[in-house]
Amino acid sequence: QVQLVESGGGLVQPGGSLRLSCAASGIIFSAYAMGWYRQAPGKQRESVASISIGGTLAYSDSAKGRFTISRDNAKNTVYLRMNTLKPEDTAVYYCYAHLPGWKTDYWGQGTQVTVSS
Repeated sequence: QVQLVESGGGLVQPGGSLRLSCAASGIIFSAYAMGWYRQAPGKQRESVASISIGGTLAYSDSAKGRFTISRDNAKNTVYLRMNTLKPEDTAVYYCYAHLPGWKTDYWGQGTQVTVSS
């Protein structure tokens, strides 16, 4: 059974920080690219950050300079450190796993991040 379980979301003030975690099971974690998408109310889902199996990082323009994605293959976990949070970052954040060269993708159930004063 494949599972991606996000945690770490919650309510934070503008300018604050959160670290999201996504724990994977049921896959060979080191063989998968990992990443984060988010979806705000009334908006399309957008990519936030990704990390390849080799550690190559990619960020959206809004995330670059504020967010950091990392992975710990020993723990089968990918992280998203979010600093200097803005109200525009409010969204449900989804973790995904992608097997390069294949169509199969796995998604978590999401974790809510709310940035508000």
